[in-house]
Amino acid sequence: MYDTVLLPTDGSRAMERVVEHARDIAARRDAAVHVLYVVDDRAFLTLDDDRIPGVTDELRDEGEHATAEAAEALEGDGLDVTAAVRKGNPADEILAYADEADADLVVMGTHGSDPTRDMLGSVSQKVVTLASVPVLTVNIGDTSA
Repeated sequence: MYDTVLLPTDGSRAMERVVEHARDIAARRDAAVHVLYVVDDRAFLTLDDDRIPGVTDELRDEGEHATAEAAEALEGDGLDVTAAVRKGNPADEILAYADEADADLVVMGTHGSDPTRDMLGSVSQKVVTLASVPVLTVNIGDTSA
């Protein structure tokens, strides 16, 4: 049922919980895992043009580190892992990558720790709403649990 799992990451420590869920599913199903980090280019709208390349490089480096860290954790269990860094609107890039990689499942974190607000972050909400495959969301808003 699940041959390819997409794991978008933002590189935060809280992502460890999401990686564990992806690891469990992939290991049980002998599935490949694609780890994706998206450099959010919407943040560049207010930057001076001369600062954009430096910020882009810094965020790309952060993405390379985040995907390598997640990939290393997953490969330690013998899983087949592909890491990628993209630039664009995170939700749009996650959805496009899921289609391109022929993902059967997206496993991603949310920041929904406040029940009086939206349970999903805006990226998670858009992916859940528009994805053509199932999306497993893991609440990373409260990492004390």
